[in-house]
Amino acid sequence: MPQYKELAEVLAGVKTVGDMSRLLHELLTPKELEDIWRRWQILEDLYKGMPQREIAEKHKMSLCKITRGSKVLQEKRVCKAVIEKRMKK
Repeated sequence: MPQYKELAEVLAGVKTVGDMSRLLHELLTPKELEDIWRRWQILEDLYKGMPQREIAEKHKMSLCKITRGSKVLQEKRVCKAVIEKRMKK
């Protein structure tokens, strides 16, 4: 995704959690932040082995979105690696 490379460089250059939080609040609407947060929570719940239907009920969203998250964890290495690292803390 070359069109997002500059944004990835900007985000990767942020040094503190506080600065990243402020940057995200400046760049994104509250709804966009909420959507990203929910997507992350879905990935964590899936990683922990929670059933998809239970996740859908917990987050009040469709199974389609949960299934997408499941595919991300199966196919993409970065999300899974980040979650694994966080779970070890």
